[in-house]
Amino acid sequence: MSDNEDLPVSSQPTVCVTGASGFIAGQTIRELLARGFKVRGTVRGEVDDSQYAYLKQLPGADEGLELMRADLTQPGSFDTAIAGCDYVIHAASPYLLDSKKPQEELVDPAVKGTRNILQACANVPSVKRVVMTSSLAAITDEPDDHHVFTETDWNSKSSLTRNAYFYSKALAEQAAWHFMREQGLKFDIVVLNPCMVIGEAIGPGLNSSNQVIRDLLSGTYPGVMALNFCMVDVCDVARAHVLALDKHEAEGRYICYSEAMSMGEIVDFLREAGYSNYRLPRRDMSAGWISSVVKLLSYTQPSGAGDFIRSHLGKTMRISNAKIRAELGMEFRPVRETLIDTVEDLIRQGHLHKPEA
Repeated sequence: MSDNEDLPVSSQPTVCVTGASGFIAGQTIRELLARGFKVRGTVRGEVDDSQYAYLKQLPGADEGLELMRADLTQPGSFDTAIAGCDYVIHAASPYLLDSKKPQEELVDPAVKGTRNILQACANVPSVKRVVMTSSLAAITDEPDDHHVFTETDWNSKSSLTRNAYFYSKALAEQAAWHFMREQGLKFDIVVLNPCMVIGEAIGPGLNSSNQVIRDLLSGTYPGVMALNFCMVDVCDVARAHVLALDKHEAEGRYICYSEAMSMGEIVDFLREAGYSNYRLPRRDMSAGWISSVVKLLSYTQPSGAGDFIRSHLGKTMRISNAKIRAELGMEFRPVRETLIDTVEDLIRQGHLHKPEA
């Protein structure tokens, strides 16, 4: 498929991308269009809504992009969008770190939506492969100082009452693999498991990972906590999705991960990189009794934030990206470069205001 650009429009492979307005999906659509694919993107709202104008303005979108309305929770909703497609990238998934009804708001849409997508693909003979956007959350919800996580690991600790979003991602991916084994279908599935995804946003919305960087610079955090962040550039994740389609030998799961930095390292880097006039945290809350107090105070936070702090505080995540590098040929951008791009994008889009002199 490396010669897609040379094919007539009628012969170009067509990819359906679910959740087209999402952070990862938007960059993936841009990458697909640049490589000569035709794209059908599904959205929840009306396709002529101005909120999707940024997708229609992507290079190549006039001839290569079609938006269609579909709903994860409605069986059969994706049948029309997937009909005639060669490939499907299932990137749509609900994200709520704090949910009062995790079963209804997170688990059911994620699991039932995945099954609905795969059933729609099963009804379309032209579909050759599905690439599913899962998450590191399906691999683990807690760092382990003595274990390096790989694609063979599964998150078995999350539940409706502990890291419910992580739980929904694990169940959705498990449902996908179960569906494939049960149905014995002619198409195959490849799953990507990205960690914390940051970088330039195609659309005007503020995604949750970039919001963490915004909050670090805007005074939201009272101090530097003993937290460790595994990060990857959104453009790398988009490229990995296209490679997962492009390479016939791709199979199974692939962790998308560049490198990890502690909160202290991120803050020090941003300060040295020219953002010292922002409200970066200065108080050290990463050691000794102060860290213990932080853990106690986490019980006063909304459930998702509190769960995350308690399961991650004082621990270092160790991950291997050897499989995706070896099998898909992925090389990842240094996180420090991505952090600069993220901050500048936050400023450009108005999510982060430059402090007054």
